[in-house]
Amino acid sequence: MRLEIQGMTCAACVSSVEMIVNKHESVKAVNVNLPLNSAAIQLHENAPISVTEEIIQKIKQGGFGASRPKQSKDRRTILEQHVSLEGRKAALALILALPTIYLTMFADDLGDFSGFDLRLLLAAIMTIPVYFWSGFSFITSAWKSIRRGGANMDVLIHLGTSVAFIWSCGVVLAGKYDSLPGVLVNAEHVFFDGIVFIIGFVLLGNYLESAAKLKATDAIHSLMQLQPNQARVVADDDFTEMIDVTLVKVGTLVKIKTGETIPIDGILEDCKASIDQSTMTGESYPVRKSSGDEVYGGTIVLDGTVLLRTNKVAEETLLANIISMVEDAQSGKAPIQRLVDKISAIFVPVVIILALVSGLFWATIGHDMIDNPMNSGYELALMVIISTLVIACPCALGLATPIALVIGTSVGAQNGLLIKGIDALESVNRCKLMVVDKTGTVTIGRPRVSHIEIIDCEVKEILSIAAALEQESVHPLASAIITSWSNVTTDRPEINDIRVMPGMGMVGEYSGQVVAAGNLELMLEVGVELDSEMKQRITKSTKKGISIVFVCQGAKLLGWMELSDRIRDSSKIAVKRAQQLGLEVVMLTGDNQQSAESIATQVGIERVISGVKPDEKAEQIQSLQSGGHKVIMIGDGINDAAALSIADVGIAMGAGSDIALDAADFVLIRNDLIDAVSSIELGNATMRRIRSNLGWAFSYNVIGIPLAMGLLLPFTGFLLPPAYAAAAMSLSSVSVVGNSLILRWWRPIAE
Repeated sequence: MRLEIQGMTCAACVSSVEMIVNKHESVKAVNVNLPLNSAAIQLHENAPISVTEEIIQKIKQGGFGASRPKQSKDRRTILEQHVSLEGRKAALALILALPTIYLTMFADDLGDFSGFDLRLLLAAIMTIPVYFWSGFSFITSAWKSIRRGGANMDVLIHLGTSVAFIWSCGVVLAGKYDSLPGVLVNAEHVFFDGIVFIIGFVLLGNYLESAAKLKATDAIHSLMQLQPNQARVVADDDFTEMIDVTLVKVGTLVKIKTGETIPIDGILEDCKASIDQSTMTGESYPVRKSSGDEVYGGTIVLDGTVLLRTNKVAEETLLANIISMVEDAQSGKAPIQRLVDKISAIFVPVVIILALVSGLFWATIGHDMIDNPMNSGYELALMVIISTLVIACPCALGLATPIALVIGTSVGAQNGLLIKGIDALESVNRCKLMVVDKTGTVTIGRPRVSHIEIIDCEVKEILSIAAALEQESVHPLASAIITSWSNVTTDRPEINDIRVMPGMGMVGEYSGQVVAAGNLELMLEVGVELDSEMKQRITKSTKKGISIVFVCQGAKLLGWMELSDRIRDSSKIAVKRAQQLGLEVVMLTGDNQQSAESIATQVGIERVISGVKPDEKAEQIQSLQSGGHKVIMIGDGINDAAALSIADVGIAMGAGSDIALDAADFVLIRNDLIDAVSSIELGNATMRRIRSNLGWAFSYNVIGIPLAMGLLLPFTGFLLPPAYAAAAMSLSSVSVVGNSLILRWWRPIAE
């Protein structure tokens, strides 16, 4: 379940929302995302239907807004309106800040007005709309936070500006009413300029931050806009009707005209067309599709009118799966971010205590130890308290991980590289061993029969027996043999009791004898005997770097078929780039050693694990892990599902498979090894941004808070004014967002 959350401003807010939601008995786990203003909630299986509304009410009672997810377009409009309002509030504060600082810092005595100091009175009038309108959200949010027993960024802002406002107004009133406390009557310093600059700079930072977050989510929003709202459905009488895409059922015939976007996944019928898949895969060139090929919703027909038979409903299309996967990934949290959230939960109370302790120190004994730059110890204490409260806002800490994750996963989705979560990013960054499956990964995966070696039969006979056996197999070699048979003959013997021999081939019974098609191990298993001359011929063939399927009847070897599979054009580039990244590349295959090494040599792979049966791939990964290696496994997501799941990072090529979506940590839309290496590079780039963001955020607080508390005052006379503290705080958040936005310019490896 996913909810939209309103009113969050920092990591402390995130912790508060998670605490509220976790208290509900039906909730199993929750992840709240600050940049996306959303909460991903996992419920127990027996959760009642009413639980969603109950959780929404609990969140609202906690002082936040909550609602069910809106349509992408509506959500975008609300976000844009929020950014615009933030901008107007910041503009008012900064416009009024200029005359306010002039009146408080530079203007000469302007005389009195009804007993009030006119200069200070005008400064107060300038400050009132800033405090009560521009800064109103800080006031309401702070009190909501206090009522729920927590403390967020807005508490610090509200405390700092309120203390300054009350003191400054007291000084203005003391000019006319000398019955007020002497500390106010004798005071010479007001903080109206600090108030307007604090609110102005914080709002400016919020505006820039909100605008950047809006830009950071452009990619996922653009994906949401890809699927059309309607589809042109063809009725039995060839009549077409536009209906809502959510009403289209599986098996419906849909017509798409030139230039239109395909509304839903399906199989082309009786047509050919060039399809622009760039929005889904990042491919710059159109892909030619013909009858029987699958096409995906969100791609564009470039030429001709096409008909497709739908094989998915709108909620289960590849595009819908991609959006769901990206949103889930963006809601994830790294262990370091969970630590940050825990720190943020106690951070604000600790800062308040530090501000009060430092203020008390400078008000009592500290001001006598220095050449006090203020009129009194109380004024010095107030400046220290205000600056400490303002500079310590934990916005940058709260944004450090999620903003980089949002941008990284969104950019990946735009280029057909789907990252399923922050755990995968952290893991891929630590891996030093990359294992690649051969068939369908290093090679294209569509082998063909290149030669048939006849020993004691005719071509038709060996092909017929092999095709009859392989019709029960789903192995890529099986389809190649059947295709070759269909080009030669239509005869196919009736073979009984066909069985799969895992990792070896197929066996059956024909005319009272065992027949088999498979590898050399299977031939020996069924009793075929080979003389030395035959062994030499077989050895010579295996050195060609091809796959061989032997065929026998009884104990007699009929011959063998040599099958070759073309190496992907990008495989050599991908292997080289992976090695440049410091990865050792290992090829895993069921082929014999000579054939496997021939392919590996052509693409630059030095280490080969051959003769591996499909059910042994996961064991091989475990074996490598037991040697102390963190392993990346790259496969097709179907035959390699177990190995992908058990690897530290699984990368599945070809997102059309639901198994790939479930088994792997990274899913690639295209079947291209170079995309696998690109996804590793993107993972590394995203983690670099997260680390630098966290380093900047922690360093900023470690340096900024002591400066605001007056650490350098005894040695240098330097004291950080509240306006400077506000500017520094805003700059830290903007810097974290800006650092993350660099990821938007990341591009995958060019072939």
